[in-house]
Amino acid sequence: MKNNDEIEIVGLTFRAIHAPGHTRGSLIFSVSNEIIISGDVLFAGSIGRTDLPGGSAKDMENTLRKKILPLADELRVLPGHGPETTIGRERAYNPYLKNAMRG
Repeated sequence: MKNNDEIEIVGLTFRAIHAPGHTRGSLIFSVSNEIIISGDVLFAGSIGRTDLPGGSAKDMENTLRKKILPLADELRVLPGHGPETTIGRERAYNPYLKNAMRG
């Protein structure tokens, strides 16, 4: 899939959002505008590593600023690892999102 591609599964619409940083091809998925499946881009209190081959701290900061921060606070986030969170909780407590807000 590529940016803005959509697929419907069991009545839910999954929209792909290109979110480079952890890897060049990282995608997150918006599910019916209620949930974000963030994979290894955003975790509760952290973000995915950018120091591995294909990762980029600059791309991750742009993804956080342009793709994650504009999302609604009430959106549930289902990361690739760890507990569920919300955009609002991460905006308030995630040091990487706080840094992206300042930048």
